[in-house]
Amino acid sequence: MVHNNKFSGAIAALLDEYKKAIDELIKVIEPLTDDQLIRPIEPISTNTDCHSIQTILTHVTSSMFSYAVYIENSVGLGTERPERLTFDNASAYISRLEIAFDYTKNVFVQNPSITLEELDSSKKITTRWGQLYDVEQILEHAIVHILRHRRQIEKACDQYKFSN
Repeated sequence: MVHNNKFSGAIAALLDEYKKAIDELIKVIEPLTDDQLIRPIEPISTNTDCHSIQTILTHVTSSMFSYAVYIENSVGLGTERPERLTFDNASAYISRLEIAFDYTKNVFVQNPSITLEELDSSKKITTRWGQLYDVEQILEHAIVHILRHRRQIEKACDQYKFSN
């Protein structure tokens, strides 16, 4: 629910926690140099999204848009997922994180009657990896996704003695 362009209830809580998780990630990546961003941290990983902080952040920002698009499409919009973008500096990723959050927030501004909880499996969002979510669950997943990758980046910074 939106009151005077302010959110309330569960949507407000979820968006506040999402923003908090993003802000925590920004604090971790803000001091990174361009070289630290692209340095391999898991070069033998079979997951190409984890080779460097750059690939992690590309994955994170792309996923943020995907979650918002899943929500949009669950209410009947035929939105295409925005292009996956890769950047060479932390400030560009910070901007992309903020843009992705604003995009998500705007989904709720434009669709104030979105149902958060859906018990009927046939009405749930099916992700490309096959998981079923309602809107509340996909937002919870989005928050934890940021937290998990923030932790991964913190550990890489500690391991490679990146200053932050």
